[in-house]
Amino acid sequence: MDRKKPLEVVFYKTEQGNQPVKEFLKERPKEDKRVIGSDIYKVQMGFPMGEPLVKPVKTVTGIWEVRSTMPDGICRVFFTVAEGKMVLIHGIIKKTQKTPPNELKTAKARLKDFNDRLMAQKKSKKDKEK
Repeated sequence: MDRKKPLEVVFYKTEQGNQPVKEFLKERPKEDKRVIGSDIYKVQMGFPMGEPLVKPVKTVTGIWEVRSTMPDGICRVFFTVAEGKMVLIHGIIKKTQKTPPNELKTAKARLKDFNDRLMAQKKSKKDKEK
């Protein structure tokens, strides 16, 4: 992936219009928001990149995690990249070394929903051009 400009950061939206990662970040203390925001910005400006800041989720193709370490814990913001955009799909505070399976399931479901709606949007646009 060869890019000349930064990725545009967008929040995944549910069909109801909720933005789960935005809501997750709003709940974080100010210092956590600063650290997480700074880490997301670094990824936005330099993706593709690797550890320790970014790591692909091995069990789910197409999802990476921004790995933030805060004074009192560990945060993971899961994202995908589509059409020059960094789509933030899920955020968690980790309490254990291993990411809980239900959190990965949520991220995977949101990725599927995002991709399904993106494909439907492209198909609709293509159909209108005919």
